[in-house]
Amino acid sequence: MEIDHHSSHIPKWKAKEVEEIKELIRSYRLFGIVGIEGIPAKQLQKMRRDLQGTAYIKVARNTLIRRALEELGENVKDMAEFIDVQTALVFSDQNPFKLFKLLEKSKTPSPIKAGAVTPKDIVVEARPTSFPPGPILGELQRAGIPAAIDGGKVVVKETKTVLKEGEKAPQLLAAMLNRLEIYPMVVGLDLRAVLEEGSIFHSDVLAVDETQYFNDIALAARQAFNLSVYAAYPTADNITTLIAKASTESKNLGIFAAVFEPELMGALMGKAQSQMLAVAAAASARNEDAVDDELKQALGAAAAASVTAETKVEETVEAKEEKEEESSEEDGMAGLGALFG
Repeated sequence: MEIDHHSSHIPKWKAKEVEEIKELIRSYRLFGIVGIEGIPAKQLQKMRRDLQGTAYIKVARNTLIRRALEELGENVKDMAEFIDVQTALVFSDQNPFKLFKLLEKSKTPSPIKAGAVTPKDIVVEARPTSFPPGPILGELQRAGIPAAIDGGKVVVKETKTVLKEGEKAPQLLAAMLNRLEIYPMVVGLDLRAVLEEGSIFHSDVLAVDETQYFNDIALAARQAFNLSVYAAYPTADNITTLIAKASTESKNLGIFAAVFEPELMGALMGKAQSQMLAVAAAASARNEDAVDDELKQALGAAAAASVTAETKVEETVEAKEEKEEESSEEDGMAGLGALFG
């Protein structure tokens, strides 16, 4: 009988833990390595409850996780490179992208701790607070937050950036931000990598901007449609547009070439009328007696029609602007009504 000397000295509880991890990896479609550093125990328990039925979180020592991965071998052991600091395992039958999105949504704002490095600029907005005058006024001021008394309450009198990205939070400032309920940190399960059917997906691959992705597809579809129309490549989607384009181009060609067809006669007569009036206007500008009374009347009617058309356009624009202003005022009043009841 062959004895495994490598594992014979391992305590039973550790061996049981390793076997449990291996069994979970075999039971689920995929598993991932997640970072849990900085997550309070209470918050972690809530995340586990929220994910129940969709994903299972297993917290274990890094050494035991690494041992389980190595014993399973093949692609599984390659996941060990993502074990770092505080680590847990996540198991799910979802696809990797859905799992990543799910874990990102589970992240919540959290207070910054003294000495922690801020991931972004921390801005305290000018606003009233619920604090009555007292020692907190001086504490806020010593923390670099511009505070004052107004109407019997402590207020932040101006907006100020109290901490720049990458700076460490002083103890007093961290405490005051917490008192003001400003939570600049985002705490959650940080998915580092996922193994699915032998393939490892890194977090940067899983982080898909869905809005940008959709916009890119929509843009590609528009460009493909325009290209097919330009190249006159008929498909079920563009055939109506191609026929309409061909009809318009054929009519324009017929008008340009003065082809006498029943469908074009109205446009041809209109074109001839416009050209005749242009010639008459040019002649009249040089010599009023160059055109007869009938043509003068026609020119006057054309000029009046042009002025009327321009006036209608201006009136339409003004009416539209007035309507938009009225609509904006109504929306504003409705907003005030909703605000004050």
